[in-house]
Amino acid sequence: MSLLAYRIAISEAHEDEAVSVLWELGTQGVEVQRTSEGQAALLAYFPEAVSVELLSTRLADLSARVEPVPVPDVDWVSRFRETFRSFPVGSFRVTPPWEFSEQRGPDARVLIIDPGRAFGTGTHETTRLCLAEIELLFAARRPSRVLDIGTGTGILAIAAARLGASLVVGSDYDPEALLSARHHAMLNEVPLALVEDDGGAAFQAQSFDLVLANLSAPLLRAHAHGIAGLVGPAGTLVLAGLLTADAASVRVAYATLGTPRERREGEWSALTFEVA
Repeated sequence: MSLLAYRIAISEAHEDEAVSVLWELGTQGVEVQRTSEGQAALLAYFPEAVSVELLSTRLADLSARVEPVPVPDVDWVSRFRETFRSFPVGSFRVTPPWEFSEQRGPDARVLIIDPGRAFGTGTHETTRLCLAEIELLFAARRPSRVLDIGTGTGILAIAAARLGASLVVGSDYDPEALLSARHHAMLNEVPLALVEDDGGAAFQAQSFDLVLANLSAPLLRAHAHGIAGLVGPAGTLVLAGLLTADAASVRVAYATLGTPRERREGEWSALTFEVA
């Protein structure tokens, strides 16, 4: 697959929000470079379908300047794999397949992740926030039907399956992400139903006991009505992928579900709504 590289000049104050938008648009990787005090440059890699015009439009509110740059001859996936090591996330342990011994047998707390192009290796704050909420919810009661919107690698869906959900569905609009999720379901030996879908539109209302949506604040707001409607009676909705600064606007978009609890890590937040 051919890649294009773009250099995005932006203030450090908007760095996290810009990176969130880049992931939303399907970046294959982002490098952060410091240029001067208070300023940063993001070097982002995209498939050919993503243009300068599209990036400039989506980042316009952040006063970003976008320019194409040559793609360096580097295998970024291989480079990331060289440094990717097993690490804990709560009581889970995320481990690459080359560090997992089959002789250990099934372990509900081990999540095998082969780092590649899809989002969701457990290293990002938003993924860790969701895993913490999943642990809490399954400790209190076991949701039976789970939907993970924007599943990426499938790490959240796999965690739910490991903890005993009877049906777990992962959805994503990106076919490559669905291939990654299928690969990880096989690595972890868990059954996942995978659906190509944008924002949960493919599913019937009130179909799930637990809905996970680790997206971005703009997407969560845009799809609020549809996502909120997927949660069944006495179900739970976990929203992540949003900066703490955006939590208030997302909370308002889902106000029909009541008042959520908020979990934070660094500049990121997750909102959990318990539906009566």
